Amino acid sequence: MTAEPVFGQLRRAFHQELLQSILRTDTQRVPSNADKDSVLSVQIATGILHRLGENRSGTRLAGQIAGKQFEVICADYLRIALQYVQHLLPGTWEVTHKIGGGRLAIAQFEQYAHLAALDEAIKATPFLAAIVGSDYLIRPDIVVLRYPFHDREINHNTAEPLVNETIARRTIMRAANTTQPLLQASISCKWTLRSDRAQNARAEALNLIRNRKGHLPHIAVITGEPMPSRIASLALGTGDIDCVYHFALDELRESLTELNMTDAVKSLQTMLDGQRLRDISDLPFDLIG
Repeated sequence: MTAEPVFGQLRRAFHQELLQSILRTDTQRVPSNADKDSVLSVQIATGILHRLGENRSGTRLAGQIAGKQFEVICADYLRIALQYVQHLLPGTWEVTHKIGGGRLAIAQFEQYAHLAALDEAIKATPFLAAIVGSDYLIRPDIVVLRYPFHDREINHNTAEPLVNETIARRTIMRAANTTQPLLQASISCKWTLRSDRAQNARAEALNLIRNRKGHLPHIAVITGEPMPSRIASLALGTGDIDCVYHFALDELRESLTELNMTDAVKSLQTMLDGQRLRDISDLPFDLIG
């Protein structure tokens, strides 16, 4: 029997964390990620839940509480998973949930540092606010940071120094040039999807794109939504979000097939073929790309 690979174990542990916290059924046997007013949503979510294993029953957590817990569990999963693939892209990485820094939290990253100066200019000249706006105020659920290299790391094990104080003085990958980390990824977590939540994720992605200077971070969304039509509202299309990652993609597909939901299976396949939807286990590898 083939041993389960590490990422299979990590995926299973991720699901166990969800089953022990926010993924549960209520007294009506409605899974907590299902829309109780939609028969299809309940059927699909139930099929996913049965494939993931034993679950607890209890009162459904309030949406905001469940959403925050989902963010924490996703961040913990990524923090552990990235340790196993760091040899594929060397450097110092950090996964952070809910970055601090108030309204200008995004300005602590290299590509968005200029927004702090912009904010100061607006404070000094208020009428600029009407021209520039304030759509740069972004606070991602999870950020993945990559720190610049110190010269001793760059010059390590080389016959001659690769760099010194006279060369490559502007690249942001040298700690000698900047003290701020690079925003490698911005990840939005949506335990379930409604139209307003999908649009919020798109708006944040567009703000990240418009306001950056330099390298664009990987922009992703993780969701536990069971309805393919709602996933499609966020996954289909290009230009903003790089990809949507489902917390249990294989189980979702099997559930749809078992329920003989032909149209939903086709919709899911469209997203898969178009590289718009992937499994949570794919995300750590995509982050290093």
